[in-house]
Amino acid sequence: MYNGFIKVAAAIPGVKVADCNFNLQQIEALMVKAEGLGVEVVCFPELCITGYTCQDLFQQQLLQEEAEEALLRLVEFSRNLSLTAIVGVPLVFGGSRLLNCGAVIQRGRICGLVPKTFIPNYKEFYEQRWFTSASQLPDGSMLRFCGQNVPVGSRLLFELGNCTFGLEICEDLWAPVSPGSELALGGADIVFNLSASNELVGKSAYLRELVKGQSARTLSGYVYVGSGFGESTQDLVFSGRAYIAENGHIQEEADRFSLSEQLIVSEIDVERLRAERGVNTTYQTQAGQFANQHFFCVEMEPAELPAERFTLTRKVAALPFVPSGSELDERCEEILCIQSEGLAQRIRHTGAKTVVVGISGGLDSTLALLVCVHAFDRLGMDRKGIIGITMPGFGTTDRTYNNAIDLMKGLGVTIREINIREACEVHFRDLGHDVSVHDVTFENGQARERTQILMDAANQTGGFVVGTGDLSELALGWATYNGDHMSMYGVNVSIPKTLVRHLVEWVANNVADKYSRETLEDIVNTPISPELIPADEEGEIVQKTEDLVGPYVLHDFFLYYVLRFGFRPAKIFYLACHAFDGTNGTEKYAPEIIKKWLTVFFRRFFSQQFKRSCLPDGPKVGSCSLSPRGDWRMPSDACSVAWLKECESLEC
Repeated sequence: MYNGFIKVAAAIPGVKVADCNFNLQQIEALMVKAEGLGVEVVCFPELCITGYTCQDLFQQQLLQEEAEEALLRLVEFSRNLSLTAIVGVPLVFGGSRLLNCGAVIQRGRICGLVPKTFIPNYKEFYEQRWFTSASQLPDGSMLRFCGQNVPVGSRLLFELGNCTFGLEICEDLWAPVSPGSELALGGADIVFNLSASNELVGKSAYLRELVKGQSARTLSGYVYVGSGFGESTQDLVFSGRAYIAENGHIQEEADRFSLSEQLIVSEIDVERLRAERGVNTTYQTQAGQFANQHFFCVEMEPAELPAERFTLTRKVAALPFVPSGSELDERCEEILCIQSEGLAQRIRHTGAKTVVVGISGGLDSTLALLVCVHAFDRLGMDRKGIIGITMPGFGTTDRTYNNAIDLMKGLGVTIREINIREACEVHFRDLGHDVSVHDVTFENGQARERTQILMDAANQTGGFVVGTGDLSELALGWATYNGDHMSMYGVNVSIPKTLVRHLVEWVANNVADKYSRETLEDIVNTPISPELIPADEEGEIVQKTEDLVGPYVLHDFFLYYVLRFGFRPAKIFYLACHAFDGTNGTEKYAPEIIKKWLTVFFRRFFSQQFKRSCLPDGPKVGSCSLSPRGDWRMPSDACSVAWLKECESLEC
């Protein structure tokens, strides 16, 4: 394992039914190939040593002996390899019972044998004619093989360093309560399924969803591998299905109907799975019910893979909050509905006649205004009840001011303009502050003046203030305490900045009329800024947020892995370097730049918790939120020394 990842593979060898020597050669070749790719565990199909479709030949003494001999040779072959192999083989137990087994082999040793539990006996599958179920074996069964006492049973857990895995076979997955589910509750991080399910119209799509669902329900990695070309005979056709899944997501899958052997490889993030399980009380509750169940643990030797040989092949999304393709359209529409639903309930409950929003011409206030419009339309209320207030100050540019006015006009809301310059000058004069000194007093004084105006306007019109701040700003503390930090209901509090941009773009492309669309597109392309510092001589924005606190695309990436999985800085740094390496069309950031902003993130994340401890209500939209009432409970005075120390130690 490296950084919590274990590299696994699903191997589909060429097969000749009942030709154990040929099948063994194919298995060995794929084992060598997997070893060269740094694979730590490779799984082969059900009964791959003999072929699955041997039928009554399974009862022939010669085939049984050939299978045992092939397994013995495979064990010997494994002595010079560091990986673990899982192969399907029929074995005689107790002199008379034939078991359909998954054999776990490592470095010249059979670590365990897992027989199939649910033996089908319907339609084209008559396995009960030949095989005995694992449920018929006594607990603690052992098989004497190659001079070793090998544990046999369906409740074997294999401990490979910091990863624990278990096995189930084909039909076991289809059971109402599968052996794999019990293994996962018993502590298995990954379940491997050796299968030989035949191909039927529509079956592949169903199976794919079944694998995804099983990995999601059990919060596990799931590696499924089925028989391929060469297994097909008589009425049955096998297409070579294989999937590597992690907690409901397919990481890699094989090509169906390939005429060649296949080896699919990916990594499973064991740390991520354990983080999910650690906070999932449903999993914990049911796992507790299995605490007294008997699982036999087999200790194995972890693969001796140098760190420099480990290559992460799975894709790490640079924008974890932002899906791609058609899913993005669906996500944006759903989020807008969640936001407006929450706001509509607050309006109806309070009996508010109006809502008041400060409109700056920036992304956040634009999204908040769009949510207000959507909520009012759903409630059948006149949009004139939405009071948009633009409050030009010392740093307001013509571009943002005009966009604010044009947007409100296009949406048909009530427009109010209140310039804050004079009020701030009086306030600064009362404080004895030089207005030419553009420090934190100069900036925060403007933010608080704007909030005061919004609050008083809400009182004046019988409404409440809708907040505009987003999740990314809350994480960094990029908000003025009791300034833009405060409202009566914050519709954007669980929307990260990278997603805000896409939401505004989605409305522009799918909802807005031509007039509003052009305004929204320009807002999307405007540099992010609080506009609290005067513009330059050309009237352009001087104070650019991302120049000061860092790129939001990086901060949102950091935030996702901190909130979602509780990863340490070193793990987040590793993932970020992979996500932002410039491949697959992603933005490129050098490791030293990532390290710099990761350090800034943790410093600000800890120091600014006091602002998050008193947030107003706002709708929870995704799995990541900083609400102090449920999602994130952190002491305001927590020490960041350990996190910053690890950031400093990162090697670029």
